[in-house]
Amino acid sequence: MGRPLFVFGTLIHPPLLEAVVGDAAHLTLTPARLTGYRVSGVAGGSFPGIESDPDCFADGMIIDGLRAADRARLDYYEKAFDYAREGALLADGRQVDVYLPAQDTWTLRGAWSLEDWIRDESEISLRAAREIMEYIGRKSPAETGRMFPMIRARAWSSINARKSRHGADTLHGRVTVTRHERPYAGYFAVDEFVLKHERFDGSMSQEVLRAVFRAPDAALVLPYDPVRDRVLLVEQIRMGPLARGDRSLWQLEPVAGRLDPGEAPQDAARREAQEEAGLEIGEMWPIAETYCSPGNSSEFYYIYLGFADLPDRAAGTGGLEAEHEDIRSHLLSFDALMMMCDAQRAANAPLVMAAYWLARHRDRLRREAGIAGLR
Repeated sequence: MGRPLFVFGTLIHPPLLEAVVGDAAHLTLTPARLTGYRVSGVAGGSFPGIESDPDCFADGMIIDGLRAADRARLDYYEKAFDYAREGALLADGRQVDVYLPAQDTWTLRGAWSLEDWIRDESEISLRAAREIMEYIGRKSPAETGRMFPMIRARAWSSINARKSRHGADTLHGRVTVTRHERPYAGYFAVDEFVLKHERFDGSMSQEVLRAVFRAPDAALVLPYDPVRDRVLLVEQIRMGPLARGDRSLWQLEPVAGRLDPGEAPQDAARREAQEEAGLEIGEMWPIAETYCSPGNSSEFYYIYLGFADLPDRAAGTGGLEAEHEDIRSHLLSFDALMMMCDAQRAANAPLVMAAYWLARHRDRLRREAGIAGLR
């Protein structure tokens, strides 16, 4: 059976423990204290870290009853975050195992609260843990660890999906999924489903095989200067045109980027405007909440128009080096934008959507901005 396992963080939460080991009915958890260690929050993360400190102690739980398969699953989960199982002593002298991080893996900063984590982070962490454990036997822990930011982003998208405002006028029928597999997972993922669904006559369809591209939610904003009556577009190389064989691989778009876990769409749009173009976005208006292509992709767009100061110097290059971004920004008058759309020279659907939304609301927006001569 091996030594009991001491856990000090999110694994204390029974639902997360079950997400990792599966059936946990045979396990017992009892409070315990580990001497010579201090638990702190991980800088930039949602989970705690632990470090040696002879003057401190760590409160946690002892897990008894672990089987070899349980330990293997726990090892896989913890190794994804560069934690490894080592021996340690409890305050009462008992020998236990504890997961400790590799040296210099994480920067620890400030206190960590299980209660705060349960309230603010447990749902997204549970979804992420379930996806992590899908890769055991298929990917190394290191590979899964590198995927973790996108795993959490997909988990956040699933949570946001429950808040969608569309669908009031469509069928809410029965769907039975008989098989769900993920033949590819990397930065993005591809899922395959075998399913039956309710038909409009009330009967159930035959089993059908469908595939879907899994991508996180994204926020997009078209910066608009109502005084100068111009917009800013960004240009960068795009993989969709490359895969299609398009002769134009660099595309003009609104500012865009995926939502970070826990981030509101408007906050993501403002952050991306700063990162991609160095812009401060003022007042914002929602244009649409829409799938990019619901027949084959989970990617969901929150599209906005945002007021911005766009002098000539706003055009230039930017992007985050850490994300390998090489972005050039362009200033277009409103008339030039509409001519580009009317001539089918804009190949980005959210850009076209935002342009025509602006055309419909432009006079009102400029009037509300106090532009002289508009009544």
